[in-house]
Amino acid sequence: MNGILELDAVTVGYVGAPVLDRLTLSIPEGAVVALLGANGAGKTTLMRAVAGLLPTRAGGIRFDGRDLAGVAVEDRTRSGLAQVPEGRSVVAELTVDENLRLGALWRYRGAERDRAVAAMYELFEPLARRRRSLGHQLSGGERQMLALARALVANPRVLLLDEPSLGLAPLVVAQLMGVLRDAADRTGLTVLLAEQNVTSALSIADRGIVLGLGEIVADAPAADLAADPALRHAYLGF
Repeated sequence: MNGILELDAVTVGYVGAPVLDRLTLSIPEGAVVALLGANGAGKTTLMRAVAGLLPTRAGGIRFDGRDLAGVAVEDRTRSGLAQVPEGRSVVAELTVDENLRLGALWRYRGAERDRAVAAMYELFEPLARRRRSLGHQLSGGERQMLALARALVANPRVLLLDEPSLGLAPLVVAQLMGVLRDAADRTGLTVLLAEQNVTSALSIADRGIVLGLGEIVADAPAADLAADPALRHAYLGF
């Protein structure tokens, strides 16, 4: 394997049977990869293990060739591994601008931080109009935009994004997906996108990986997964 993010025979579980069982996966740099599967397939568990929020029981995870065993969550973030978990987590008591500046704090200072925040307002125009609004005053779509912008403002190399479309209107989902694809094309950002909205995810992805009961059951170019009715019906339920 020679991807920027590599999982080698990774087993992760809670009490009892493992959720991920000896899973091996390599994500190439600059790719948008859709991680698909039914609820309980292991998508969120995989994301949390890579981010350092769940320990692995066996196997190894490497980021840009570095073994992540024993590496703290904050150190993974500083090395360029960002996560946007499910739930549109923003600091509700801070304004949009304060949330973005908080996201940029560990990487940028002064004028550099100002430029990084300004770039997010160009990418997410609705946030520019709400920059003085508190997090709890935003709509669901605006909160998801802010959560994504707060992760991107520090210019990560890999973005782990868990169910960004959950509960959002189709127009907002399309906008978010377009921003992700644009960011990957312009900056070389690598995206691992866990999604229930299969059509939206495959529309921007280079590759689709389908999980079933903690194992990879399909791995193919996104266009092939989207175009093959038998594959869609067998693994994606539509």
